[in-house]
Amino acid sequence: MTGHTAQARSTMLVTGCSVLALIGSLVGLSVLGAVDQKEEAAASVGFATTLDAKGVPTDYVAWIERAGRQCEEVSAPLVAAQIKAESNWDPTAVSPADAQGLSQFIPGTWATWGVDAASRDGSPQPDGVADPFTPGDAIMTQARYDCWLADKVKTMEADGDPTRLMLAAYNAGPGAVQQYGGVPPYPETQAYVARIIKSMSDFTGDEPGQPAEQGGAFGDRVVAAAKKWLGTPYSWGGGGPEGPGRGFAQGANTIGFDCSSLVQYAVYHASGGELLLPRVSQLQVASGKAVARDDMRPGDVIGFKLNGNYDHIGIYIGHGQFIHAPKTGDVVKISNLDEAYYTSKTQKVRRFG
Repeated sequence: MTGHTAQARSTMLVTGCSVLALIGSLVGLSVLGAVDQKEEAAASVGFATTLDAKGVPTDYVAWIERAGRQCEEVSAPLVAAQIKAESNWDPTAVSPADAQGLSQFIPGTWATWGVDAASRDGSPQPDGVADPFTPGDAIMTQARYDCWLADKVKTMEADGDPTRLMLAAYNAGPGAVQQYGGVPPYPETQAYVARIIKSMSDFTGDEPGQPAEQGGAFGDRVVAAAKKWLGTPYSWGGGGPEGPGRGFAQGANTIGFDCSSLVQYAVYHASGGELLLPRVSQLQVASGKAVARDDMRPGDVIGFKLNGNYDHIGIYIGHGQFIHAPKTGDVVKISNLDEAYYTSKTQKVRRFG
C-alpha cells in the first residue's frame, strides 16, 4: 500500500569467501555500510532486469516492460513483484485503507503522482483521466513513484541498499525511512521488503544468449537461478537466499554476492525454498552427495582449495564451465575449469536435489 506509514496503518582483493561467510553467519547478513553515488550506480546492475512474463497477465506485460525502463533502479521484475504483493493482479482491488487498483495507491498519493498513460478500454493512449483502476495508468504511476523514491532515499543517511530502502519507502513512506535511518522496524514493512526481493526471482528470465544447460530438472534450475545474476558485483559478506545484499569490510559499499551466497541462493530457489545450504563454503562442499570430477553435470557445486581449505565455490554449468562470484572488484561470471589457476587446485564436487 502506498502513502501511509505502516505504524499509522496498524579495498583489497580477496579470492574465495569462506572466512567472510563464517563472519557473516555470526553477525548476520544485514550488516550495512555507507555508500557513495558511484557504488549506488554500480549496484543497480545487481538485480536482473529481464522479465519472465509467464506469471504476468498478458494484458500487463508491455506496460511492465515499459515501466522497467523508466530509471535504472526500477526493473520490470521488481514492478511485477510489487504488483503481485500489492493486489495480486486485481485492477479493481480496494483495501480497507482505501488503497486502490493494481498498485494500491491511496487517493492523496495518487492525486500527486497519478499518470494518464492509457485509456480505460486498455488501449495505450491517454484518455485525459489519470485513474488508479486503469492498469496502464497504475503501472506507469508505480514506476514514476518508485523512481522518485529511489532518488529520495539516496539523499538520506540511511543504512541499507537503495532497492530495499525504496521498497520500504513505498510501503511505509519516505518519512519513516528517514526517521529510522533505514528500513523501519515495522513488521509489515520488513516482511513487505523481503517478500518483494524474493518474489523478483519469480519474474526474472534468462538473459538473452544464455541457453539452458541439461543437468536434469533440479540441476537446470540451479544453473538458471545463478545465471540470473550474471554481472552482479562481488560483495564480501553480501547476499543470501533472498538475493544480492550489501556486504561488510571491503564489501561494505557493494551490493552483490560472494561465492558461497550465490551457491546458497541458487540451490535454495532451485528447491523451491526447501533446501537452504550452510552459508560457509567449507560446509557446502561437505553437504549433498559426493560426485566424481569426471561425472559432473550442470547444477553440481564445485569447491576449490585456494588457501589451504575449500575457500571458493561455484556451480558447474556444462561444457567445462562454471559460474561463480570470484573476488572483490569482480562480478558474477562464467569461467573455464581448464584455466591453469583452477586446474592447479584441489577440487570437490557435490550434488543436491
